[in-house]
Amino acid sequence: MERRTLGGTGISVSGYALGTMMFGAMGNTDHDESVRMIHTALDAGVDFLDTADVYSGGESEVIVGKAIAGRRDDVVLATKFGLPMGEDPNHRGASPRWVKRALEDSLRRLGTDYVDLYQLHRPDPATDIDETLGALSDLVRAGKVRAIGSSFFSPEETVEAQWAAERRGHHRFRTEQPPYSILTRGVEQRVLPTAQRYGMGVLTFGPLNSGWLSGRADPTTGHRNAGRGAQMFDLSRPGVQAKAAAVEQLTRVAADAGISLPHLAIAFVRAHPAVTSVLIGPRRPEQLADLLAGADVVLDEAVLDRIDEIVAPGVDVHSGDFYISPTPAILDKRLRRR
Repeated sequence: MERRTLGGTGISVSGYALGTMMFGAMGNTDHDESVRMIHTALDAGVDFLDTADVYSGGESEVIVGKAIAGRRDDVVLATKFGLPMGEDPNHRGASPRWVKRALEDSLRRLGTDYVDLYQLHRPDPATDIDETLGALSDLVRAGKVRAIGSSFFSPEETVEAQWAAERRGHHRFRTEQPPYSILTRGVEQRVLPTAQRYGMGVLTFGPLNSGWLSGRADPTTGHRNAGRGAQMFDLSRPGVQAKAAAVEQLTRVAADAGISLPHLAIAFVRAHPAVTSVLIGPRRPEQLADLLAGADVVLDEAVLDRIDEIVAPGVDVHSGDFYISPTPAILDKRLRRR
């Protein structure tokens, strides 16, 4: 398994990271099987685990805690906070009050006294970033967190956070976790270059674009095409039609290269120089085994050029993929009024 350094932290991590969103009620409800999957990944050289408090209401963290018991020193453990944990409006966001409470809850579920990377799951426009960074810095100084990171930040939000840390003497975000796939290349324009400019590690999620690049005969069927994400699979939308056409062409590129479509998709993300580690999120053991089999796939320039011809650099084929908006000021009509 290829290894890279996580930003300026000095922490060495595997080129694959195991995302655990699909462990628990949101995916695989069999705890024992999920634990075995984590052990399989660790034995294959994937030592970077990423979870979040909100995944299945904390159940994912519980499963991860079971899996790493007795192996904690061999794992680089990342979790996230900020999305709602219940109906209480104070049990979400990035206020100092919730930052510290959320970490204690995560540590209890994970069965550990520290996490290697603690990430703000989404920007919180209601909280001054200076307040959030101050609280996170307290956790680093207390030894409960080794490094801090952001997720789904716009370039402007990343710059603001870096400047606030410098001006106020806080620990700074060392990582960013954006969505990135062949079909969602918009982050190549400004998100990835901004992370590189500040020496941040990049942990990407969604390389298979919620199943579109999984190699399924019909990616519009499956457990992910309901609820808020349904617009990603609605073939009446022109953007979704464009995705379907792109997938058809990419399938031929993968076949010509002698690899599967998911292996092509993940190798594409890993090829970007800004990317430290690619999150894979299998739900079943057979899915994990297939993804691990592609860990050594490297795409040559000819294949990358063919991909560029199908999906141009810096372009999102379907903007509706991002049903959780990173720019609430644009969508909240209340903010348009004086």
